[in-house]
Amino acid sequence: MNTPDHLRYTKSHEWVLFADDGTAKVGLTDHAQDALGDLVFVNLPQVGDALTCGEALGDVESVKAVSDVYSPVTGTVKAVNEDLLDTPEAINSDPYGAWLVEVEDITDQEELMDAAAYEAHCAQEG
Repeated sequence: MNTPDHLRYTKSHEWVLFADDGTAKVGLTDHAQDALGDLVFVNLPQVGDALTCGEALGDVESVKAVSDVYSPVTGTVKAVNEDLLDTPEAINSDPYGAWLVEVEDITDQEELMDAAAYEAHCAQEG
């Protein structure tokens, strides 16, 4: 598994990248996109929406199913990756480059894992 060391991960297979300015970008892990299959649609929140740690921020639809995407942090949506609305398959080809939302005013975060812990978590799931 190729999980970048600079990211943090959730048990529900989202990644988060914290920036020095206090914001964070959120995306789906390679493990998640692989399990979902070819993504054909993304449903993302609006700029200014409040996100709550552990609650759905949107969903992704693949040829197999619709799956919720959970927010690893509590905060406000600063930006949405509009490109994914037209090209959701970018998540399949570059899961760590295709961020979903950028969050600001972060007040809480899930218990996040580093790359090694996340790889161990995925191995336990089978």
